[in-house]
Parts: sequence; structure tokens; C-alpha cells
Amino acid sequence: MSTPLRLALVQMNIEAGNPEANFAKMLSRLEEAAALAPKPDLIVLPEMWNTGYALTEIKSLADPDGARTKEVISEFCRKHEVNVLAGSIAQSRGGTVTNTVHVFDRTGAEISEYSKIHLFQLMNEHLHLESGDRPGSFDLEGLPAAVMICYDIRFPELARKLALEGAKILFVPAEWPHPRLHHWRTLLQARAIENQMYVVSCNTVGESGGTNFFGHSMVIDPWGEVLAEAGEEEAILSAEVDLGLVDEVRGRIPVFADRRPAIYDN
Repeated sequence: MSTPLRLALVQMNIEAGNPEANFAKMLSRLEEAAALAPKPDLIVLPEMWNTGYALTEIKSLADPDGARTKEVISEFCRKHEVNVLAGSIAQSRGGTVTNTVHVFDRTGAEISEYSKIHLFQLMNEHLHLESGDRPGSFDLEGLPAAVMICYDIRFPELARKLALEGAKILFVPAEWPHPRLHHWRTLLQARAIENQMYVVSCNTVGESGGTNFFGHSMVIDPWGEVLAEAGEEEAILSAEVDLGLVDEVRGRIPVFADRRPAIYDN
């Protein structure tokens, strides 16, 4: 077995349209997470935590080039010597706004950036945001990892691509609302089972912008077993994962070796 990776997921209520309040809460929750014993190796934040879904105002609210987020999270990582997957933020660049994840290592260096590829029409993302065009693979202290954002998990071909690129753990920051809890749990477990990898999902709670979010942040192992799950209140969810289990599961059921992409890949 390999050395366990200790995780802390910050499940928080986001105030739509109020970046100042959200930044203050985010930093407070990060401090709480970093003070856990044992100390986490990685802290995960939810989707669009800086602005929530205040999409009609998003151009004025978005973080220009993510500069404030990068400065604040980078300093936090250096101070606490912890990795942070900084959920996603509304980020402006070149006149457009994206829904973007930034990942930082223990030294405060940014090691990955990913913008949401699939925009959710039911919440009008496509009217206000620009979609990303690159998958979210990255290396976390030698561990092959990847990130998708919320609606992305409805697209199994993206998760499979990330797994084929080597990902052993998939992070999913989200603002996933009522009433689709069954979809949330089922899709996350399916992505874990079919790709034989860990899935770590961090959702939001409470009412934001007229929509209610149910939480249930989850850590799921490569067998699809739920190792940890939060409720519907603000919480910091902790778990340890052993990436060695991924190799064990992939060895026992050789899904990747048995693929026949010539038949079904376009």
C-alpha cells in the first residue's frame, strides 16, 4: 500500500454576488481545514465560490485573471505547507469570463488551471461564460490526478479520457442543486466504478441566487464505495485515500486492457 493522501473538503454556503463575504468565509474555512489533525495534504473548495451564480453581474464580479485568488491561496499554501485545489472561480480574461479551477502546491506555486468545458444551459452558463477547451489533468506530488467541474460529470467520455491519460483520482468541485441528489450520487459513483479511480466531489449548501444546493460532498473509492459523505449543512469533510488501491482494482478487473476502441470510438 502507498502512503495515504489526506483530504479535507470545504462544503460551504456561497453568497451570490458578494465576493467580499465569500473570500472572508473561504479563508476562515481554509484555516479550519488546515488545523485538522492529522493535517490534510490537500484541501478542496467548491465551484464558483467567489461569486456564486450571479451570472447577470458576472463580468463585474469576476476575478480579473484570477489574480486575487492566486495571491490569497498561494500565500495560504506557503504559510501552511498544504496543497489547495481552489474549487473554481468566476475569472475574467480578455473580455470573457470562465468557470476556472486553480491548483496550488505546498510552496504556493500554481500547478494547474482548468476551465469548465461543458456549460450548463439550465442555469444559463452558456449565455454568460466562455467554455474551456482543454482537459484538466495534473500531477499532485507525483500522483496522476484530474479535475472536472459539476456538469462535466454527465459526460463519461471526458472522465474516460482523463483516466486513459493516467488519472488515479478525479476531483469534482460543484454547485449541484436540488432536486437532483440521486443523479449526483449515481453519476459520481459511476465515474469511479467505470474508470476504477477515486472520485472526490466538493459541493455547496444553502440557497444562492434563488437556487438551493444540497451538499453531500463525497469521497468514493475505485470500487464505487462511499468512504465519506457530508450532509446538507456547512462542513469540512475529511478522508484518507490510498492510490495503491487503484492499481489493485485495475489489475483485478482489466477494463482498460479489454477496451475495443476501434469499434466504438469516433
